[in-house]
Amino acid sequence: MKILVSNDDGIGAEGIFQLADALSEIGDVTVVAPISEQSAVGHSITMNVPLRVVEYNIRNKFVGYAVNGTPADCVKFGIKNLLPSPPDIVVSGINHGSNTAISIIYSGTVSAAREAAIMDCPAIAFSITNHKPKHFEYARKVAKELTLKVAEHGLEKGTLLNVNIPDIQESEVKGIIPTKQGTSKWADIYEKRLDPYGNNYYWLTGEMIDFEDDMNFDHIAIKIITLL
Repeated sequence: MKILVSNDDGIGAEGIFQLADALSEIGDVTVVAPISEQSAVGHSITMNVPLRVVEYNIRNKFVGYAVNGTPADCVKFGIKNLLPSPPDIVVSGINHGSNTAISIIYSGTVSAAREAAIMDCPAIAFSITNHKPKHFEYARKVAKELTLKVAEHGLEKGTLLNVNIPDIQESEVKGIIPTKQGTSKWADIYEKRLDPYGNNYYWLTGEMIDFEDDMNFDHIAIKIITLL
């Protein structure tokens, strides 16, 4: 099985290392990922600057291909230029932090999977619900098992799976539930600050506002589970 792996946290992120390592146990993995973090770039693609692709090595060991572009660029280039034939499945992640509700639209991780779906490849996006994850063991297991199932049974053309995994040990997991994409969205605040030279700059922050209150919706499900 040929597996194309990408993300939006960048090729040096722990999440993509964990994902590629886990999936290498079930298939032939090719990593094509942004050379630097591309969180929240959505489904943008590079058009007005040259796209550069280099082999990425750690301690003289080949890891994959690093691209000076977006997650969608990585998937498009990987399928069109790097792989001799389309992959059996494209897997994106493991993103540091959940991707739910409105964040799915902004997410580069989900957009990488969406680009694959547009190109008629089965695709999954995996996220772990912590920006500083401590427990990748269960996320690795879920990613491997679900990738096998999707590769075997397929997905309806043009669709993808978006999977959020709690940052806990497997012994604490009570099950897996399907949810709908919620409508929770960010109440954005551009916080005004001063740089060391006394010039103004603005930092985007804010909080998520919920519009649902039951576990049938992704953001609420994760919020309730986190509180348990």
